[in-house]
Amino acid sequence: MDKNATQSKRERYLTFYIGNEQYGIAINRIKEIIAMMNITKVPKIPAYMRGVINLRGSIIPVVDTRLRFNMDYRESDMHTAIIIVEVEKISIGFIVDRVEEVCSIDSSALSEPPKFGNGIDTDFICSVAQIEDNVVMILDVLKLFEADELVSLEQIEQKQTQGE
Repeated sequence: MDKNATQSKRERYLTFYIGNEQYGIAINRIKEIIAMMNITKVPKIPAYMRGVINLRGSIIPVVDTRLRFNMDYRESDMHTAIIIVEVEKISIGFIVDRVEEVCSIDSSALSEPPKFGNGIDTDFICSVAQIEDNVVMILDVLKLFEADELVSLEQIEQKQTQGE
């Protein structure tokens, strides 16, 4: 172990905006970032699921993050992007309003997410960071979905791959 190593360590996060709020995802969860593309609708899926995309032969379910967070739908524009992440070995695309940057955040700059009381689900926020004048909510992509939703996503991916 290096003598100069300190207790805090720096992690890299991709920051992005949904509405006026800034969020971050650990960079090691992200496979790639792509421009908005045509999304094929899939019947009988939750409203926040926009459908699937075919990315170089892989069928990837796409989530409208605004709808997942109970925000109003917004038409995509030139800043809209899809962040492809891997959750439980399933690739999922998250539509975000604007990708900001990759930044290193010292673990000492991360704090516990605020508690809003019963009935308000903030479990998907694993920590909060202060970056310059902005508060960035660091997301736990695994907790954005319940276990049964992950199974549904896997089934959507399999059905589309098999051409059913």
